[in-house]
Amino acid sequence: MKPEELEKFRQRLLELREELLSTSEARDQASDTVHLDQQSVGRLSRMDALQGQALAKAGKERAERQLKMIEAALMRIDRDEYGECMECGEPINPKRLEIDPTNLYCIDCAQ
Repeated sequence: MKPEELEKFRQRLLELREELLSTSEARDQASDTVHLDQQSVGRLSRMDALQGQALAKAGKERAERQLKMIEAALMRIDRDEYGECMECGEPINPKRLEIDPTNLYCIDCAQ
């Protein structure tokens, strides 16, 4: 992969990481334990709050996984291994990397 392509992907990965980190505080607050006064809040409100908390936790876990994938992709760029399929070693199509710059596999191995 050409150096200018690698730099383009590095910048995209850094932007993605920044986006995830900038919203992490809101995700952390939304996934905190739900404290509701049992006397003043109805059962449906409690269920809604618990459902919202579960969705927030799932979003937080998804963001943490994505951050790990971004960090791994940045390390592959530093080691000059970025864009190579982890299975067969063949180059990953740059269009595939444009869609998801954390892709690890070429289209054949991904199937």
